[in-house]
Amino acid sequence: MVTAKYAHTNLIARDWKRLADFYARVFGCALVPPERDLAGQWLDDATNLPRAHLRGAHLRLPGYGDAGPTLEIFQYDAEPAKPTTAANQPGYGHIAFAVDDVAAARDAVIAAGGSVLGKTIAVEIPGAGNICFVYVTDPENNIIELQKWER
Repeated sequence: MVTAKYAHTNLIARDWKRLADFYARVFGCALVPPERDLAGQWLDDATNLPRAHLRGAHLRLPGYGDAGPTLEIFQYDAEPAKPTTAANQPGYGHIAFAVDDVAAARDAVIAAGGSVLGKTIAVEIPGAGNICFVYVTDPENNIIELQKWER
C-alpha cells in the first residue's frame, strides 16, 4: 500500500473567480495564495493538451485548519461542452459539506446562484445513524451534497 494523505480536489470551471467566490461566500472556503496562471510545455505534457493555459486558485476547505485539504478551481482557455448534470454520471459525483442546518445551507446555495437537484431526505442508515441531506448544484451545475449526521 502507498502511504498517502489527501491533498485537494480539482474542479474545472467556466468562470473560476465566480465559482471561487461562491464557495468562499457559502461555505467559508478561504483563498490560498498565489493565484495560478499556468502555461508551457510542461503543462502541455502533463495534461496531454496542446497549448494548455489555465488560471485559478486553491481554496482551503473549512474545518481542518491551515494545513487542511483544498478545492483547486481551475479554468482552461479552451473547454469542451459539459454533459447534463446527473447524480449517476461516471466519475466524481459530488463534493459534500457537513452543515449544522441542511435547509439553511440549501437556501444559502440558492441565494448565491446555485440550485436544488433533489428533495431533502431524512433517513436512518442502519449501522451508521440518521442523516438529513440534499443534493444541490453550484452556479456551474457541479453537484454538492449538504449533510447533517446524527449518530
